[in-house]
Amino acid sequence: MAQGAQLSVTELRRSARHPVHIRLVAEHRRLGEFPIEIANISAHGFMADNPIDLGRGERIIIRLPFAGRIEAHLIWNTGERAGFQFERIIRLDDFTAMMDAIQPNPRLRR
Repeated sequence: MAQGAQLSVTELRRSARHPVHIRLVAEHRRLGEFPIEIANISAHGFMADNPIDLGRGERIIIRLPFAGRIEAHLIWNTGERAGFQFERIIRLDDFTAMMDAIQPNPRLRR
């Protein structure tokens, strides 16, 4: 019997999101590697802004600057956009360093 993801942190959609536009390579057990475009990110998860053929609860792995390889679980998918929750929270110092690398202009951050 298939089960959904057993998430280690509760869904935190009210977390501060930072608008970004980065293209990464995601890894999935069935699809292999595929491109993913991240539209916003927080220490708890991110929103992808491209079509992704995954079902709720499926897992991918991405590599983020300073945070390294991190697993994420699909929370919602509209076909054109998808919301993912990280399997662990990114530490504040790593998140700040990552945001400086991804979005160096602080006026564009929330």
